[in-house]
Amino acid sequence: MNTPPSPPGAERTDGSSVQIGALVPLTRPGWVEAGRHLLAGLELAVREVNDAGGIAGRPLELLVRDTAADPQRAAAAVDELARLGVAAVAGEYHSVVARAAAARADALGLPFLCSSAVLDALTEQPTEWVARLAPAQSRGWRIYADFLLSVGHSRIAVAAEPSVYWASGARILRDYLAPRGGTVIELDVRALGPTAVCDELAGNRATAVLLLVGHPEPAVSIVTSVRRDRRLAEIMIGAPAGQPEFAEWARSLGDDSAAIPFLRYLPERLSPLGARVETALRERLAEAPSFVAFEGYDTVTVLADVLRSHGAGRARIAESWSRVAVEGTRGQIRFSRTPGISVWQWAWPPIQVVDRDPAAPDRFRILHTG
Repeated sequence: MNTPPSPPGAERTDGSSVQIGALVPLTRPGWVEAGRHLLAGLELAVREVNDAGGIAGRPLELLVRDTAADPQRAAAAVDELARLGVAAVAGEYHSVVARAAAARADALGLPFLCSSAVLDALTEQPTEWVARLAPAQSRGWRIYADFLLSVGHSRIAVAAEPSVYWASGARILRDYLAPRGGTVIELDVRALGPTAVCDELAGNRATAVLLLVGHPEPAVSIVTSVRRDRRLAEIMIGAPAGQPEFAEWARSLGDDSAAIPFLRYLPERLSPLGARVETALRERLAEAPSFVAFEGYDTVTVLADVLRSHGAGRARIAESWSRVAVEGTRGQIRFSRTPGISVWQWAWPPIQVVDRDPAAPDRFRILHTG
């Protein structure tokens, strides 16, 4: 990017707000609970920025748009937000939606800080305009594959729906496990109902089945069927994409929600900042905050630091990704160019494999860290 920096003081200082667009899934078929947590983190951080004086005396304002897990809707929202004059766009949970938003932001020259989507190929070509807080899928899912091998699972079935995200996850697992003696058996849930999935698992002698499917359905029905099938009493159910992170999972499945390992992006112990934010998020959400809520908070923390240091000009924001050094709720955030990743990437947030404790499904157990 060759855009010259604006001279100091070129941004408006008349008290008008600095606006950030926020892309969040708030209605079905989007993962509404994830969207609610992401928005809670974004909004809490904005409130704290404004309580501390805003951006050089100007209030920070979120313009929230519901993506409803629809890539076209997200791209249209980026167009609208760009016309409205936002300094940057933030957020999004669903990878295929974030990919559409990132492509549009790149085309428009609009900075986009992606909070929570993990698909490696967030853009087709390397871009200066997009940065990401969540780890790349290849990083997290390889750590998950290490966990599977460490607990003795090498014959693994994936019950998958068709999507770029699920196909990418299955490929990462297959490519990582095959040289290490592992086998991945793919089951297409479009063609197989829950009972037929159980038949395939029994027939293939799989020791683990991973849910590469949407929540609540068909995930809940598959879990219920597997748990009730006596042939599969010893099989492990896993959900690397994190479906069991949210309270809705426990409400839907009760005791069956436990002992299903998944990925989440939190440290073993929160810093003082993280602990303070956790308390505030818990109050805002009226439940324990997920890692997605922390991702939302950290997103605004980064953007506020950039805006204070470099101003609200879009080109200056995008040029600043490499200079970010911000204390977030889960560690110090810095962006770098990472091989195979087309956007500026925080390498890496903490990554855990956890599950819900069978003795108390509201409590999480850390099983593996990476």
